[in-house]
Amino acid sequence: MICGGAGFIGSHLTDRLLADGHQVTVVDDLSNGRMENLAAATASGRCELIKLDVVDAQFGSLARSVRPEVIFNLAAQIDVRASVADPLRDVTANVLGTVAVLEAARHAGVRKVVLASSVAIYGPPKQLPVREDTPPRPLSPYAVSKLAGEFYLRQYHDLYGLETTALVLTNTYGPRQNPHGEAGVVAIFAAAMLTGRPTWVFGDGDNRRDYVFVADVVDAFVRAAGPAAAGQRINVGTGRGVTDLELHRAVAEAVGGAPEPQRAPPRLGDLPAMVVDASAAAEILGWRPRTSLADGLAHTVAALRDA
Repeated sequence: MICGGAGFIGSHLTDRLLADGHQVTVVDDLSNGRMENLAAATASGRCELIKLDVVDAQFGSLARSVRPEVIFNLAAQIDVRASVADPLRDVTANVLGTVAVLEAARHAGVRKVVLASSVAIYGPPKQLPVREDTPPRPLSPYAVSKLAGEFYLRQYHDLYGLETTALVLTNTYGPRQNPHGEAGVVAIFAAAMLTGRPTWVFGDGDNRRDYVFVADVVDAFVRAAGPAAAGQRINVGTGRGVTDLELHRAVAEAVGGAPEPQRAPPRLGDLPAMVVDASAAAEILGWRPRTSLADGLAHTVAALRDA
């Protein structure tokens, strides 16, 4: 079962699980997810889409009816600015939603719950790359809610013996991406360049982020569905920092050329750098990123051209 399976990462995970031969139930309220992301999946006959919010009282009975082996929870409010503007909505989706999934899993006899967490939990790091034992310093309601979700996973593992793993994702990009969140800059740059609109970078363009392709992230979820990493947090990223200007030039190359970006003042609260150490993912899950930035951007741009 994939909660949030009609969204960007969730729909790619759905496709991968179907390709691996699994039966998949997608639960999505379609507030951000799109039915067209699952067109091929639902046509396969092995994927059912249920339009439902995980905090709805019906979710528990649905889980008991389906009795999935694994629940992947990607249902979330993902916009940092939206979390500041409406923290109650954020905590409902990200904290109450996670608890609802865990409760449903416990009562439905689910073997494992895998949560999509965020690198935002670490806040401004004192040292890079950040490791799983880096002390969290969440600076937004979104980051706090993601960290709280992780604590609930750990508690359900310790109290009930439910297998749980939290994957801390860096800036994921790829086809079907929407422009919300920091990683959305790939979609923003590519869409603007393809339509001849201007692009912008903030400050000197030297903020650095760790960009990981969606197919590689999906592979981490699939590996985390096994028995490894129970009760643990695992970072998922490339370990390589890419500046805003470097990213802009790489997207421009994938598009076939574009003007240099225009400059805007630095944004208040922007972190100068965030890169993760994903060595635990390699050691525990046997996971490594396989897709280069150039190849991932080429796939992303090709999908946008075909859209």
